[in-house]
Amino acid sequence: MRAGFPDFRLGNVLATSFTGTLSERHGNAVERIPTPHRLIDWLSANGLAVDACTPAQLELARALRESIHAAATAAAIHDPLPAPAVQVINDCSIQGRAAAILTPEGNRRWRLSSASCVEDALGVIAADAISIIAGERDGRLALCASPTCQAAFFDTSQSRTRKWCDMNTCGNRQKKARFNANQRKNFHSAK
Repeated sequence: MRAGFPDFRLGNVLATSFTGTLSERHGNAVERIPTPHRLIDWLSANGLAVDACTPAQLELARALRESIHAAATAAAIHDPLPAPAVQVINDCSIQGRAAAILTPEGNRRWRLSSASCVEDALGVIAADAISIIAGERDGRLALCASPTCQAAFFDTSQSRTRKWCDMNTCGNRQKKARFNANQRKNFHSAK
């Protein structure tokens, strides 16, 4: 990973991990793919290595990210899917040329076209978004309980009651805030 940039928040679900490249949407937003090279890094970390990325491809990636976020948020709260977001997701899915391949270890990996272009990688991400928004996978879309985050995430826990997009960030921040508030309350009541 390149120095000077915030760490990626990698998860088990490609589409919602991609939306996590912009976090704290309702607070001090953190952009994790501010440059084309940073998008290359994120794609590589997620098994979608590409050779190059232009500023226009970065903008396309951000448009897909925001469209997935909008559609996943609507699905999580049972609102109608926003038509412009659906159109961007579908366009990216159609444009991509990638194939699922089976590794000798029995895992699925993606092979991008010989050109290894960003559009192929975005097609894989769009297809993943379609599968979770359409309800084809075992889990549920939910929104992070953190008031500054509210990221859409795909809950695959057994009880389907996860509250935070990431326990190590949003969950810990909320627990720490609650602990500090209780400490202040106990300190003032002891006086």
